[in-house]
Amino acid sequence: MAIPLRKANEIEKLRTANIAVAKTLNHLAQNVKAGMTLKEVDAMGEAFLDNLNARPSFKGLYGFPAAICTSLNEVIIHGIPSDVVLKEGDILGIDIGTEIDGWYGDAAITMPIGKISKEDEDLIACAKDSLYHAIDSIHEGMRFKELSKLIEDFIVSRGYQPLVRFCGHGIGKKPHDEPEIPNYIGNGSTKSGPKIKNGMVFCLEPMICQKEREPVILDNKWDVVSEDGLRGSHYEHTVAVVNGKAVILSTVD
Repeated sequence: MAIPLRKANEIEKLRTANIAVAKTLNHLAQNVKAGMTLKEVDAMGEAFLDNLNARPSFKGLYGFPAAICTSLNEVIIHGIPSDVVLKEGDILGIDIGTEIDGWYGDAAITMPIGKISKEDEDLIACAKDSLYHAIDSIHEGMRFKELSKLIEDFIVSRGYQPLVRFCGHGIGKKPHDEPEIPNYIGNGSTKSGPKIKNGMVFCLEPMICQKEREPVILDNKWDVVSEDGLRGSHYEHTVAVVNGKAVILSTVD
């Protein structure tokens, strides 16, 4: 399947959906506190999206039961909001998708709950730094496999491992589109596979494990942890390739 190339006006529509994500993530980062339940975090996020006239695109997607993913501590991605209460020293991954006028947005952060350990600060920094390193490195003509290897090498250089079997993805008129973008090289040469072109829009989302990169899906069929059972982290942006470079759509000035 061909990777869609978006026109300038389509990229602006995607930017609108992604700005709603960014505003909601910023709101949650400023207001989520110890003592809240994960369901309360979800409700706060959904109410904020509703005020922006943005539909929470994760709700019902593949059967997901909530508006946002709340991935606590050992849960790296796809955490289902529950009655678990946040406490000082936790780390919380928040992943949000939106749909506005048929176009989709998607981004994620991992945030501290109060004061956290230096180890957890470093863990979160690896996800964020590897994401921005990847975005800064993107150029037209680069292969997606080169990008995957670059992300993997950065994560490993920090002493961590990328979660496998989950990946970044294209986005547009669907929440998940071509291509798939793993955070590791897997099989094949970096000189194979599709090249990055102007007009492509996709999500990059490093998912960080501490020791083991194999995933385990918990009994609720959604929460994903590492085989090592240790805390993980996750960051994500939606980017568009414009004039040969990546421009972040999921941000606000």
